[in-house]
Amino acid sequence: MSEPIGSAKPETGGIANPPVIILIEPQLGDNIGKAARAMLNCGLVDLRLVRPRDGWPNERATANASGADIVIDNTKVFEHEEDALADLNRVYVTTARTRDAIKPVFTPKGLAPEMRAVIGRGEKVGVMFGPERTGVRNEHIAMGDAVVTVPLNPGFTSLNLAQAVLLIGYEWWQAGVDVPDYQLMMADTFPATKDDMERLFLHLESELDESGFFRVAEKRPGMARNIRNIFNRANLTHQEVQTLRGMIVAMRGGKHKPKD
Repeated sequence: MSEPIGSAKPETGGIANPPVIILIEPQLGDNIGKAARAMLNCGLVDLRLVRPRDGWPNERATANASGADIVIDNTKVFEHEEDALADLNRVYVTTARTRDAIKPVFTPKGLAPEMRAVIGRGEKVGVMFGPERTGVRNEHIAMGDAVVTVPLNPGFTSLNLAQAVLLIGYEWWQAGVDVPDYQLMMADTFPATKDDMERLFLHLESELDESGFFRVAEKRPGMARNIRNIFNRANLTHQEVQTLRGMIVAMRGGKHKPKD
């Protein structure tokens, strides 16, 4: 899906108009700063505050942003919610409580592709968060196009502001990156080849034969297979195979490199 044409900043991961974060009546500068830090972790840079209790700018916010200056420096402050939302095409309201309003309800994971699809059409979206103590009110939900609820332990769904922002931001960012769920850090080596492994097995089995490890000839094939399975499960690197072969040589009292 193509992204909207615009001036994308490097901090946003190449997205021209990432979601706007709107904080309604945030109480503490510390929380605003931590939310800003969470935003930049996820490529979100547009922060809007509606009636921040302790005013703006706020030194505690800057300190707790831990270097997310691009978010803090460009934060916009509004007196009215309607003004903070005026230029947005779609608004998603976060809440942990069931309300009477009939609204679509997204999880953060489900919201991410939804927002990317809307942004891909050239529209602008925002996510609204309520005050730390009370969360959003019914009138805020009425302003939104959909609700976002995080599926957590039903007996304890309380999140602090930065946690809530990070959950939304994380899913947004992950929906746009291609990172494998698992990878092995190799440093300067590479995965062992089947040839590497076969040479290791032949070397080890030869030494085990000489040491008398395979005492019962009938059991040798099964024992050798078990040994191979142990090492195959280890996902060894080329360097690790070489180290193991060096260990085999050393245990035999040798001082030379293993013969291939």
